[in-house]
Amino acid sequence: MYLSELRIRNFRQFGSGDFELSIDLQPGVTALVGRNDSGKTAFIDSIRYALLTRDQEYIRVQPEDFHIDAHGEQATEIYIFCKLTGLSDSEKGAFIEYLSYEGEEVSVHVHWSARRLSDVPGTRRWIDVSVRSGVDGAGPTFDMSMRELLSATYLRPLRDAEREMSPGRGSRLSQILANVPGISDGAKFDEKKMPQDADAVGSLGLVGLADYMRHNVRQHSGVGNAESAINEQYLASLSLRGDDIRGKIDVSEGGTESARLRQILERLELGLLDASSGSPLGRYGLGSNNLLFMACELLLLGKEPEGLPLLLIEEPEAHLHPQRQLRLMEFLLQAAESTIESGNRTVQVLLSTHSPNLASKIPLGNLVLLQGRRAYSLVKGQTKLETGDYRFLERFLDVTKANLFFSHGVLIVEGDAEAILVPVLAKLIGRDLTEHGVSIVNVGGKGLRRFSRIFQRQDDEAPKIDIPVACLADMDVMPDCAPEILGLVANDDDEKWKSTARRWRAHRDYGDEADARQVALEEQRQRLKENDSQSVKTFVADHWTLEYDLARCGLAEQVVMAAILAKNDDPLNAEKKDRMEVIADAKTRFEALKDESSGDDEVICSKIYQLFHSRAASKAIAAQHLAELLPDHCKAEEIDAATFRTLLPVYIVDAIEFVTSQPEHVAPTTAS
Repeated sequence: MYLSELRIRNFRQFGSGDFELSIDLQPGVTALVGRNDSGKTAFIDSIRYALLTRDQEYIRVQPEDFHIDAHGEQATEIYIFCKLTGLSDSEKGAFIEYLSYEGEEVSVHVHWSARRLSDVPGTRRWIDVSVRSGVDGAGPTFDMSMRELLSATYLRPLRDAEREMSPGRGSRLSQILANVPGISDGAKFDEKKMPQDADAVGSLGLVGLADYMRHNVRQHSGVGNAESAINEQYLASLSLRGDDIRGKIDVSEGGTESARLRQILERLELGLLDASSGSPLGRYGLGSNNLLFMACELLLLGKEPEGLPLLLIEEPEAHLHPQRQLRLMEFLLQAAESTIESGNRTVQVLLSTHSPNLASKIPLGNLVLLQGRRAYSLVKGQTKLETGDYRFLERFLDVTKANLFFSHGVLIVEGDAEAILVPVLAKLIGRDLTEHGVSIVNVGGKGLRRFSRIFQRQDDEAPKIDIPVACLADMDVMPDCAPEILGLVANDDDEKWKSTARRWRAHRDYGDEADARQVALEEQRQRLKENDSQSVKTFVADHWTLEYDLARCGLAEQVVMAAILAKNDDPLNAEKKDRMEVIADAKTRFEALKDESSGDDEVICSKIYQLFHSRAASKAIAAQHLAELLPDHCKAEEIDAATFRTLLPVYIVDAIEFVTSQPEHVAPTTAS
């Protein structure tokens, strides 16, 4: 049995109408991702309200749980719906009067609602809570015993795992152990039949062991002498004639056998040992405590023969370093698989996380993105991703790229140079990407469109994900002078121009007449944008590629300086060359380049790009140097943001402005 569908109306961030949350969930692990205040905690808490939790915490509806719409109107009723499917025969028997039948599917529907009766929370009945079953909520009301069978295990954020695993009245460890099968098994202790060997002692149950220990404590000479001294030397002297009072030293325990077992379990604690020496580790860190706590909770979920095996975890990465986070995620994925051989049940895990580390480890189809008071499942069929895309992203969606799930905007680039340089360009035009919460995803020339399709819904009419996604693409069509400059052809009559195997294209390949060529080039540009839709837009280089376009638009000298610095990077780092001398040499070379090119911009910029094409200069290292040169250049020349904007390629400026713009949200409808 697992939670397969969740609907939320008028609960905290989630409103009604278009802003009512409705989502299908999968067995196994589901991770909720998204930036702060996107509704991850509300998502988890809605399940806690509807199904309750195993920690016996009293859940009380608060006034702020009722949704407030854009007009300041507060809802009067909260509605939460949970659908549980995949019931075994024994589970169908346990919930027989609460089952719902839809075709051949048998499920349990939980309709939880809280209706506000008063505006004053302190009154005796300020809300009316109802928990009903049935397809339309008209079935029998769930009694408490049935709700306990549906209760989930919940691990709160910033949990105090050390306290939870410590001994004490009502400790979580005692609650868990009390429900572990076999915990009450074993023989009872009989003083008339004292166990004669270790095997006999080992056959005793926990209560029997406690009775055996009590018997031995009472027989201890020190305890007996102390008891006699109290009674004969003191209590007898303090008693009145006729008083029949005697003291007895004994292990504190009493009540029924189940009460005594609970008292025993409440004295136990869970600690860590050094695996090699077997000695206690003493006081250990929050991270280790968290792992210990989760292992204990999963023990109960996996072994318990009945009830809903649902684990809710907020921020499982809390207090764990990255390697332990990955190890934990592997373990949770394994725990969510069927393990009949080990005797464990399949566990459904629903977690919320802010960790790109965890988000990169979980299969993409198991993620739910929360944004704009809506939830978007990334399962196949809900996005524009195809089967091959999912397989590709499982390989290449690593921790450096998974931060896109938590961003306010995403800028997808094809290489290191753009990833290094674009944030600096954005800052110099007054659009700091960090300030705007924009993530840069460097796909290394692979999968530009695949990463963007994560944010595109299969149904174009469905609510879109309001996260602007910009793809920066090279035009990859060079000016006619470039092939010869780059050494790709010898001259205009070279037979290589006619080769169908060549992978490069020049303007002349798109027609002889200028007007026809422009039309063909524009069609090529539109083909690069053909997958744009919803919040995804592709911005194509104005002319050719990043370095060429930067030079062509007004930063030619700075690009040459960066290329020459990159070419001399090793000697500069080893302090064998002086940086200012290299820059001076670069300026001289740039002036010579202009003279030999007769002022032809296409020739000048093609020769500048030739520095990168010949691998004399690394694009990435040159971008690093250019990122250092440009702020100094703007400061020295007193170039403000507006002026610097005119020196940049239009496609880069447009992309930066797109991802740093605030998306337009449709105002939610008034709560009903």
